[in-house]
Amino acid sequence: MASSILFFGFLALSFIHVPASDPGSLQDFCVADETSNVIVNGLACKDPKRVHADDFSFSGLHLAGNTSNAVGFSVTTVTVAQIPGLNTLGISLVRIDYAPWGINPPHTHPRGSEILTVIEGSLEVGFVTSGPENRLITKVLQKGDVFVFPIGLIHFQRNVWNSNAVAIAALSSQNPGVVTIANAMFGSTPEIPGDILVKAFQLDKNVVNYLQSKF
Repeated sequence: MASSILFFGFLALSFIHVPASDPGSLQDFCVADETSNVIVNGLACKDPKRVHADDFSFSGLHLAGNTSNAVGFSVTTVTVAQIPGLNTLGISLVRIDYAPWGINPPHTHPRGSEILTVIEGSLEVGFVTSGPENRLITKVLQKGDVFVFPIGLIHFQRNVWNSNAVAIAALSSQNPGVVTIANAMFGSTPEIPGDILVKAFQLDKNVVNYLQSKF
């Protein structure tokens, strides 16, 4: 009996240390080697002797993004693609710019949670819990406020000011990914068959055709 308890105790401890997102680094750093042809979960490491300060830095977050688009927002990403030194560190950053009443449309990050801080303006934010509850949790944020979006859940932001708004968000992955719901459903390549979307969204076939033409 004692040995069984000990076994299950070690088993429980092993689960505690299972990473919830990106795998942890086994050395000081693993700067991504963009020239490597090796396929791994993440990116291959550059020889540490060839690493320099620029591998760990990025410039440009002070610059506003172009929000002249249909939804009125822009994202400047700082992931492992921009900072090779983020490889294996499990973090990334984005700047989000919003035109007046612009939105960051409903989307998910399949590989990371997000913590967002309002730098300028006022944002209505929210996320939807998983089914069957599908509960909307929403709040209006002011400058300096912080909000968390759990990994994988559909979420959004809307600027509720008549002037531009800015937010900075950190994510718990070097490459959190993004799936924008409308684009994925109505703009996939190849297209999702229209009859599937008709049944799934309870829409007329002509409406589905129109939405697919928009995306």
